Amino acid sequence: MAGAIIENMSTKKLCIVGGILLVFQVIAFLVGGLIAPSPTTAVPYMSVKCIDVRKNHHKTKWLMPWGPNHCEKLKDFDEAVSRQIEANDIVFAVHIPLPSKEMSPWFQFMLFIMQLDIAFKMDNDLKENAEITLDVSLAYRDDMFDDWKEIAHAMEIRKLKCTFGSPKTLESEGRHYDCDFLPFMEIGSVAHKYYLLNIRLPVNERKGINVGIGEIKDIRLVGIHQNGGFTKVWFAMKTFLTPSILIIMVWYWRRITLMTRAPVLLEKVIFALGISMTFINIPVEWFSIGFDWTWMLLFGDIRQGIFYAMLLSFWIIFCGEHMMDQNERNRLSGYWKQVGPIAVGSFCLFIFDMCERGVQLKNPFYSIWTTEVGTELAMAFIIVAGICLCLYFLFLCFMVFQVFRNISGKQSSLPAMSKARRLHYEGLIFRFKFLMLITLACAAMTVIFFIVSQVTEGHWKWGDITIQVNSAFFTGIYGMWNLYVFALMFLYAPSHKNYGEDQSNGDLGVNSGEELQLTTTITHVDGPTEVYKLARKEAQE
Repeated sequence: MAGAIIENMSTKKLCIVGGILLVFQVIAFLVGGLIAPSPTTAVPYMSVKCIDVRKNHHKTKWLMPWGPNHCEKLKDFDEAVSRQIEANDIVFAVHIPLPSKEMSPWFQFMLFIMQLDIAFKMDNDLKENAEITLDVSLAYRDDMFDDWKEIAHAMEIRKLKCTFGSPKTLESEGRHYDCDFLPFMEIGSVAHKYYLLNIRLPVNERKGINVGIGEIKDIRLVGIHQNGGFTKVWFAMKTFLTPSILIIMVWYWRRITLMTRAPVLLEKVIFALGISMTFINIPVEWFSIGFDWTWMLLFGDIRQGIFYAMLLSFWIIFCGEHMMDQNERNRLSGYWKQVGPIAVGSFCLFIFDMCERGVQLKNPFYSIWTTEVGTELAMAFIIVAGICLCLYFLFLCFMVFQVFRNISGKQSSLPAMSKARRLHYEGLIFRFKFLMLITLACAAMTVIFFIVSQVTEGHWKWGDITIQVNSAFFTGIYGMWNLYVFALMFLYAPSHKNYGEDQSNGDLGVNSGEELQLTTTITHVDGPTEVYKLARKEAQE
């Protein structure tokens, strides 16, 4: 009878809590789908070929493709040949943004990829494994009449991966190679209104620089930046969610400190998960609107890495603490085999990120994938992290299997237990199954929405309503994991009430030594969790 009441009450109360969380989850998806624009915008740029006449009478080294002080332009390289202009005197200039537009700090970052238009020519063929050397400079200004100020200058090498679909004969001259896009530049802030790129292709036949790279006709760039409208919605969500998680976290820890016992391992891990979620939520990005913080992309990666490491660790410890007959509970050292791969994998990904985005803080044109050593090093870190992730999931699956095996064994022996012990194990079983269901649902939704956002065109149109799928993915999944952490701290907080023997045990006929605390499987009598309380009130009545 008590078990039926517990099940009915638990189901009813948890359905109410789940319904409220579901409403907020739907709102999170709708905010991104209906209010926010697409997360990013891609803008194509065509470089302008300028003649560098600085040696003669040019006063500045920055060459503008258009405007009142634009450079002397070349239509094509045939004109350069006819005018006897050398390749070292040609500069490819790109102004960011396009004419009559301005960049904004709300764009958050700029990512550029390069595409080369290379024509086939019998006497200037593209050799196998060719490398192109780029002499690139980046400058900025905030007024159309200010002088350009240099941000970065570098000599970069990129490998050309091109194919030619026709026979290499005289008849095929002039046809273009099909070349892969090349990583070009990434900046973690957009603090200025105007940017200027000057790209040179220095030629030195004696050193073999830019020899055998074919006949380059044009340089095209594609610039990708975050949409300002999406940034505002994203900041608003962070600003709203930060106090929400912070309040439930303070409330949760206060419940724990009111207990006469010390916090147990599972409670500490849930609290640490709440801290890592708050670390992600804190909207420090607001400061990037007024400050040129180029390290924000790296900082964001570190914050996400900490949260995911804590989330994976929580799942392992949660399963371990629910192995009801295990003797190694409540000690972090007992999970070193399972948590170890998480630490190693996280460290490898951190080193990889530092080697990429860490270096880009000084040189935005740098890419770890452009050299043999860098590629091998990056692949080594990623492979090690992948192996660690596989080991982790093997450990996790094994522990989940063990927990369910224990549950099956305990369920068969529940009728023979005393009421308190039976309630204890029923609570553990119900709680574990409930959280496993939520966890699987969150993981499944993350994977499903990621796949949908990749295979769709970015938006769906239903009549007059346009739904931005990619924006809904970002805001919805972000809100979902916040709700997941919120639900954990709510459902696993110990009761603030201190049930005495007469109140908490007498009505159920429980001996004083019986277990009533369901925060973990350690024996305590300081009070039940919220999940247990939801069911226990009516059981007492």
